[in-house]
Amino acid sequence: MGGDPGKLIRSVKGAAQKYLGVGFLLGFFLVLLTYFTVSEQFAISAPNAIRRSSPGHAHPSPSPITPLVEEKRQQPPVTEEKPPKAELAAEEQPPKAEHAAEEKPPAVDVEEAHAETEDQKPVADDGGRSGIGGDGIPMESAPAKKSACDIQGPWAADVCDVTGDVRIRGSAGTILIAPSIEIGGNPNPQEWQIRPYSRKHQAGIKEVTVRELASAADAPACDVRSPVPALVFAMGGLTGNYWHDFSDIMIPLYLQAVRFKGEVQLVAENFQPWYAGKYRTILKRLSRYEIVDMDKDDRVRCFPGAVVGIRMHKEFSIDPAREPAGHSMPEFTRFLRETFSLPRDAPTRLAGADGEDDEKAKPRMMIISRRHPRRLVNVDAVVALAERVGFEVVIGDPPFNVDVGEFAREVNAADALVGVHGAGLTNSVFLPTGAVFIQVVPYGKMEHIGEVDFGVPAVDMGLRYIAYSAGVEESTLVDTLGRDHPAVKDPESIHRSGWGKVAEYYLGRQDIRLDLARFEPVLRKAMELLREQR
Repeated sequence: MGGDPGKLIRSVKGAAQKYLGVGFLLGFFLVLLTYFTVSEQFAISAPNAIRRSSPGHAHPSPSPITPLVEEKRQQPPVTEEKPPKAELAAEEQPPKAEHAAEEKPPAVDVEEAHAETEDQKPVADDGGRSGIGGDGIPMESAPAKKSACDIQGPWAADVCDVTGDVRIRGSAGTILIAPSIEIGGNPNPQEWQIRPYSRKHQAGIKEVTVRELASAADAPACDVRSPVPALVFAMGGLTGNYWHDFSDIMIPLYLQAVRFKGEVQLVAENFQPWYAGKYRTILKRLSRYEIVDMDKDDRVRCFPGAVVGIRMHKEFSIDPAREPAGHSMPEFTRFLRETFSLPRDAPTRLAGADGEDDEKAKPRMMIISRRHPRRLVNVDAVVALAERVGFEVVIGDPPFNVDVGEFAREVNAADALVGVHGAGLTNSVFLPTGAVFIQVVPYGKMEHIGEVDFGVPAVDMGLRYIAYSAGVEESTLVDTLGRDHPAVKDPESIHRSGWGKVAEYYLGRQDIRLDLARFEPVLRKAMELLREQR
């Protein structure tokens, strides 16, 4: 009580300042410790955050991890999810990967919804499946997405080959490709307009729309589910001409369908009942299922894949070099023989074991009859000549609106086929391999057309091919038009006038009267070719 009050006050003040300084120091370290603890927890729990060491903390000690945080850390990074919102903690982020396939994309343009940085933009070439992952680690490059449709330029027909969930709305002319739930969605869906016919620009064939869907949720509900893929093609176009029936449809259809071994359903645009009837035996061999009339089908049909379109290699033939499976015309003709149970794979053997001619063996020659222009006017005289050479001769008159099987058996019984250029020569596909095929090319510089339409295909089939070009004196154009008509004396001028005039005169207005003396060596050559068969 008797001490100096000033000294006491100064002592208390000094102690207070000392302890206050210690308190501030302890508080500073407590705040600093709290900061590092929280930042470390955030860095661990947010899988998309880039983890950096603080200065002076090159090896920070691990912080406690909750089960929820551990579960999130073990999940793979989601490469296409949006950046987490700044105001939400990592644990509050809604899980996106599990529901990506079920969510419809917003009905706004993505670029308007949020701005993207260069690091966030998907790579155009691979759909964002390669590059830097969400955790800043380079991802392993994935193969680029294969286009569903093969577009080969201005002339080759377009073909789509799709595996997966395909839904066809026939009457609407749409083929929809839904992404699988496992994939979650298609961020860059595409669409194609396909004319499902072998001639890409053929008039009268409607285009169908092949469209990828962004989400499986966008796919319409199935009315019918098929256990096998679909093959969509058009029956219209130039069908009705026997040659086009095979060149434009049957051979290209075979190329697409044969790999399925019957386990495919044909879906026909521009369905032609007569075509389905005439070729029903072949079509049933290609597919064990009922043909769907696409234009009249209002139901949604679901398939585990589809081929849309058919493609021609070349006129009335197959190019094995363009076929991964190595399909060929001999394979196709063998397929036809099996389909119609045709007995002969080879022509009649004319030579015995000793190499001498078999007197009893007489090869059969079929002469194709035509009721239309390009008739063989002196057919009776040609028959008599062929018989003198040593052939047994029959006249072939192919029917139009009936199943081709019966006539196919007649053709298969022949060793040689003769006819003026025309659709009836399409029956050469039923000849046994090694048979002789003689095409009489009409007058008028038509050799190139004859070669493309029948000459090259005949060789591709393994037939012995002979082309005989009719001379001006063998054409009835001399009688009907006169020798001074341009079509008679100057065929090149007709060709310069365009295809319409060529077809009018040389295909539509002339018949052929064969010069027997000139034609006889051709028949004898045919006999020699058959004798060479072993």
